[in-house]
Amino acid sequence: MPFKIQLSKTNQQELYISGKKASATIVLHQGASLQELVLDNEKIIRNLHPLTYKDTYASAILFPFASRIKEGHYSFNNQQFQLAKNDPNGHNALHGLVSNKAFSIIATNCTEKEAIVDLAFNEKEKLKGFPFTYNIKLTYILSDTELLLRATFTNTSANSFPFTYGWHPYFCSEDLSKSTVQFKSTKQVLFDDKMITNQIVDVKIENGLEIKDNTLDDCYQLATSKVGFVTPTYNLEIATTSENGFLQLYTPPIKNCIAIEPVSGVSDSFNNKLGLKVLHPKESYAVEWKLKLTNHQ
Repeated sequence: MPFKIQLSKTNQQELYISGKKASATIVLHQGASLQELVLDNEKIIRNLHPLTYKDTYASAILFPFASRIKEGHYSFNNQQFQLAKNDPNGHNALHGLVSNKAFSIIATNCTEKEAIVDLAFNEKEKLKGFPFTYNIKLTYILSDTELLLRATFTNTSANSFPFTYGWHPYFCSEDLSKSTVQFKSTKQVLFDDKMITNQIVDVKIENGLEIKDNTLDDCYQLATSKVGFVTPTYNLEIATTSENGFLQLYTPPIKNCIAIEPVSGVSDSFNNKLGLKVLHPKESYAVEWKLKLTNHQ
């Protein structure tokens, strides 16, 4: 049975990809975010109802910054900028500028083995706090046991701009307390009471973290580019082409879900420069994230 790609009959902003063992739902006007994912008939990503996308940023592409910018303020090339303070407490700018943008379908292709969707967003407006224009192209490739997401960011403005990036997926488990996030790290990023980076401390994590009953909102510098999520019913490998990246872990107020977020920079990256990159005019930067089911019970 070949893969199929179609818009939802009830919501033309929902793009549905389906195959014999895999399916995905992408919501175009919510930053082309991946709201549901099934691999090898196992639900990996599910709707977080009653939590809303506005509150969770579920599977959002984080650009031009991941996490927070302190009080929305930063300087770049001897200029001062003020972003909107959109976090729940009104203290900081949160999770970039594209999570609520509407993406367009550029191309689709289906075979017996996979489905490919190309999506794009073109920012033409120069915001007061980020007066730069850019294009984002997203490519989703779905097969029976894997999902690949490729993001390409292109600077279309006349000036260089700073950026970090990330992806904010939540993964579900039959029993999160019996699940483990596997990764290696020697550095943990600590935050103040407003979730702004204030310290980096040495840690020794060789085999990851058993989640148990812990409430997480933690950040680590990754020693490798691969992360594992081991649950009672499936094992997932989360890989990225990004080097020297960070891992944000967050448990939302809903059972048996966890955000495992690969990000290139930390909270307040525009000011502390941790993971910060610069994109020059006409330059592009690409990153890939791959989810691979490695063991299915």
